[in-house]
Amino acid sequence: MLKGKLMTDKKELNESIDAKASTENRTSRSADTRAASTARKPWRPPSMLETPPAPEGYTYRWIRAEVVGQDDKKNIMSRLREGFDLVRVEEIGDFELPSIDNGKHAGVVSVGGLLLAKIPNETRDERNAFFNNRAQSQQDAIDNDLMKESDPSSPMLKPQRTSSVTFGGGKRS
Repeated sequence: MLKGKLMTDKKELNESIDAKASTENRTSRSADTRAASTARKPWRPPSMLETPPAPEGYTYRWIRAEVVGQDDKKNIMSRLREGFDLVRVEEIGDFELPSIDNGKHAGVVSVGGLLLAKIPNETRDERNAFFNNRAQSQQDAIDNDLMKESDPSSPMLKPQRTSSVTFGGGKRS
C-alpha cells in the first residue's frame, strides 16, 4: 500500500511539473501572427554594386573614381559636367553602403574605386540619344566609305545588319 501511494505521489508530482513547464513555455496567440513571421528570400549570389531604388525621376550609376590605385579625376569631372550628382550616405536612408571617410569626396557612397552618382532621367535619355546618333553616324560613314570602293563590274551589296535567334528546329513561318 505504501508503494502504491508513493507511485501516485510521484505521478502527481511529475504531472504538476509538466503542466507548469508547458504553461511557462507557451506564447500567446497574439504574439504568433503571420505579420511577425517573414517569408524566406531565396539565395542568390551577393552583388558588390547593389543599390537602393533611385529617387523618383533619377537613375543611379556607378562611375569610376580610380584606376589601379590612381585617382581618375578626369572621369569624375567629365561625369559631373554631363549632369551626374554624387550620392551621399544620408541620401540613401537605411540602405548600408560603404562611403569615403576623408578627402574631397568625404561622405560619398563608394565601393572598390567606384562612386555612386545619380542623373535625372531626362538628362540620361538625352545623353543616350546623343551617343546613339553618334554611333549611327559613324556606322553610316564606314558604310559610305566601303561603298565608294565598289566597282560597277563587281558591285558590293549594302551591308545587312540584322540578326535572328532560333531555338532548334530552324526558322518557322
